Amino acid sequence: MKQYKLGHKSLDFPLIQGGMGVGVSLGNLAGHVAKQGCMGVISTVQIGYRRENFYRDSLNANREALREEIAKAREIAGGKGMLAINCMVAANQYNEMLKCALEEGIDAIISGAGLPMVMPELAEGYEVALAPIVSSAKAARVILQTWQKKYGRFADFIVLEGRGAGGHLGFKREQIDEEGMSLENLLQEVLKEVRIYEEKKGAWIPVFVAGSVFDGYELAKYQKLGAFGAQIGTRFIATEECDASPEFAKLLCEAGQEDIMILQSPVGLPGRVLSTEFTRKVKEVGRIAPTRCVNCLKTCDPATTPYCISEALMQAAQGNREKGLFFSGENAGRINRIYRVEELIGEIRDQWEECQ
Repeated sequence: MKQYKLGHKSLDFPLIQGGMGVGVSLGNLAGHVAKQGCMGVISTVQIGYRRENFYRDSLNANREALREEIAKAREIAGGKGMLAINCMVAANQYNEMLKCALEEGIDAIISGAGLPMVMPELAEGYEVALAPIVSSAKAARVILQTWQKKYGRFADFIVLEGRGAGGHLGFKREQIDEEGMSLENLLQEVLKEVRIYEEKKGAWIPVFVAGSVFDGYELAKYQKLGAFGAQIGTRFIATEECDASPEFAKLLCEAGQEDIMILQSPVGLPGRVLSTEFTRKVKEVGRIAPTRCVNCLKTCDPATTPYCISEALMQAAQGNREKGLFFSGENAGRINRIYRVEELIGEIRDQWEECQ
């Protein structure tokens, strides 16, 4: 069986399950994905929201929960695949959560929602694969250049997230519909930058494409264009092993293409979401003032934010259609059933093998 090496570990199949928070991809989902020889990803964002001490001491609640979820995922995976965390640069607890995962022996760290400039410094001395999330060749260049010059470190792999992704998008609103911003075009631009640093490293820096990759046929298409593999998020919400409420999966299965929309997020970025009672209310009233705050994001001002993004995502994880903000990729309208993780990955792999 071919092995897809990433840092000191390897995958049986070049597929990453996207890190989805709050509470959507935790230990159960990540563990079952890794068990299939792929990369399972735990989202660290507000991971401890269900703990009794969360609003009194969110940092310790989040660290305790992260340790538990990593242990759970590791037990399920049984030594197969790879386990990673997705850690947002924009989060105020970024350094602490990253360090916690390192102490627990996580295999890889994927980091976006900002440029993860200090990640190599924080990870120094640990055997871990480091991967930035980028949405442009410029971002890839800045990160790779800084890591090499300041730390003598190269990315172990890169996740290129295109405009079709769910959640926060690394694009201005007007860029989302531009023809030149296709994932195919972005991939070629990023690969051009990456090749410069591959020569300096003397080794390949794999690029995984994300955002609108739906199945094995599309994975094969992007590999022919130079990608190493793909990261898929939204489809894993519609699995029995997803850590979010089954109501989230049901909502996805019910949604049509007309139910997917772009909403300006309180963090200043456009986000792709499902149209719900909550999104309609936000558009109508303009502002839903937060009732409590745990100071989760660097860019958020509770006094002026149109709504609490963390609270809305927590409600979504619990399946609350009236108060929840349900992030979703642009292909959500193609999802019409709930899979088991093993079944979904098997289908993607079978489709991919047809194209080899």
